[in-house]
Amino acid sequence: MDKLKMQSPNLVDANIDKIAALFPNCITEDRDENGRLRRVVDFDQLRQELSANLVEGPQERYTLSWPGKNEAILTANAPIAKTLRPCEEESVDFENTRNLFIEGDNLDVLKLLQETYLNKVKLIYIDPPYNTGNDFIYEDDFAENAEAFLQRSNQKDDEGNRLTANTEANGRFHSDWLTMMYARIKLARNLLREDGVLFISIDDNEVHNLRKVCDEVFGEGRFIAAFVWKSRLNKDNRSTNGSSKDHEYLVCYGKQVRGSLRDQAQYKNPDDDPRGPWASANMVGLATADRRPNLHYNLINPVTKINYGCPKMGWRYEPKTMNRLMAENRILWPGDPNGRPRRKAFSDEFESLYTGFSTIIGEKWFTKDGTADIEELFGKRVMDFPKPTKLIAEILEQGDLHNEIILDFFSGSATTAHAVMQLNAKDGGNRQFVMVQLPERCDEKSEAFKAGYKNIAEIGKERIRRAGKKIKEETPLISQNLDIGFRVLKVDTSNMKDVYYTPDELSQGNLELFKNHIKPDRSPEDLLFQVLIDWGLDLTNPITKKTIDGKTVFLVDGNALMACFDPGINEELVKKLATHKPLRVVFRDDAFGSDSVKINVEQIFKLLSPGTEVKSI
Repeated sequence: MDKLKMQSPNLVDANIDKIAALFPNCITEDRDENGRLRRVVDFDQLRQELSANLVEGPQERYTLSWPGKNEAILTANAPIAKTLRPCEEESVDFENTRNLFIEGDNLDVLKLLQETYLNKVKLIYIDPPYNTGNDFIYEDDFAENAEAFLQRSNQKDDEGNRLTANTEANGRFHSDWLTMMYARIKLARNLLREDGVLFISIDDNEVHNLRKVCDEVFGEGRFIAAFVWKSRLNKDNRSTNGSSKDHEYLVCYGKQVRGSLRDQAQYKNPDDDPRGPWASANMVGLATADRRPNLHYNLINPVTKINYGCPKMGWRYEPKTMNRLMAENRILWPGDPNGRPRRKAFSDEFESLYTGFSTIIGEKWFTKDGTADIEELFGKRVMDFPKPTKLIAEILEQGDLHNEIILDFFSGSATTAHAVMQLNAKDGGNRQFVMVQLPERCDEKSEAFKAGYKNIAEIGKERIRRAGKKIKEETPLISQNLDIGFRVLKVDTSNMKDVYYTPDELSQGNLELFKNHIKPDRSPEDLLFQVLIDWGLDLTNPITKKTIDGKTVFLVDGNALMACFDPGINEELVKKLATHKPLRVVFRDDAFGSDSVKINVEQIFKLLSPGTEVKSI
């Protein structure tokens, strides 16, 4: 019976596989420091394969480099033996929600999500440290090889101890910030759908370096825009050089080459429209009434006579074009007068994401509005300089996201989650959020600490609880089915003892250690979520717990996975599980009464449910 690896994927091996598929002659073998054979890339041969001229030694070329870059690449690719442990008591509607709040180092989280969310996220928004000389950045340890990194990853970290002050006196001031960002952007790109986009808030301190990093990770042709946000309403007189810095940027990159088609999977034809597959598209406008008065008018369904009014930013089309769309039956009319009409966008009429979206955004939302959002929910300023909720909502709304996954791995006070819920209530969307935040300690002198919040993650979780409740109270008619819940998952060391990852190092006299290879403080639910990660299954899938023959059995998303971690597995139980014909089934490796039972388990499934993949941990 095969065993699950119970660690994040080794991206180096995956990259070697890709190179081997294209250039098999560039793959060779050598021995590591322990004399073991390993596959490696012959880079001299690979350089020659990619050059029309004879390659002789290093050549001057255009490149972005800094001290620590190679280590950042190595560490981004290295696997970790960590897991996500569910925390139901801090969650809201744990059983039914499709949202996640993940607490831990975002580099670890991005690695753990590599299989579950590979090519699935439509939009990533992050608000990282701006590197002003006053912030804290992640202190990633690169001074080790992949094997040492894997071993260290089994050591539990204390809250927030991965942060370090990055002052201008640091000789690696820019380098340390670049190293932190490069590894995370590299991993984040893998999670984006082919039509996905990344937004990064930044200011003048590092916007030039950030552009270069993203050009390298995404490619220059994937740059969409550097949107400018007027973040300050009033002039700042504190500047030492006489200028008032009143703006910030949202640097945006797409995974596809500009002009290429969107993911065709989103286009369907449920009403057999003869014009072909279509997707629901946003019709809210791009300008205020003073700028584009012709886009501000009441929109009325000519059949039902329901008046849907006019959004604050008007409609995307002037009345003449809107009348044509109605005549061509392209408008999707909601039954609720408070809903928002949308239009059919046919797959052969592709419009690039954010086409026509002005690079000047959030003209009415300032930093003070973000602070006001916090104070309205908490009654005090428990977070400094959060982004305005409506600024993030504007990005999501203009991007035509309706039923997509939104990721924020520098989530702070969870403004992005607030914006997602707010927008879902507004237009009936089913966007899902994934928030990631390190439990960074709050300063003991801060308002947050005085209010009882020990770390930033606690503030984020409480904000989602309060914001969701407020949205439901304010819009009871249109938010009855609104998902305001979230599953809390926390990064921790692997559920498996070190012996699980290094069985070859056991001596004959220590084989007893392997019989109890799971840490004693871990619950069956802990084991289940590590299995979900390892198998790349959705971490928000519904989970049902049943008792069969006295054993606890988990059913994930119907029959997508069955898991039983109880000891004493026998053939009668296995036969009952096989009748459900699950796609996957997993047991503890030490749960079988004997080796013969373990062998028979596989045979029973081959006979009764041949499509089931059987593994153990």
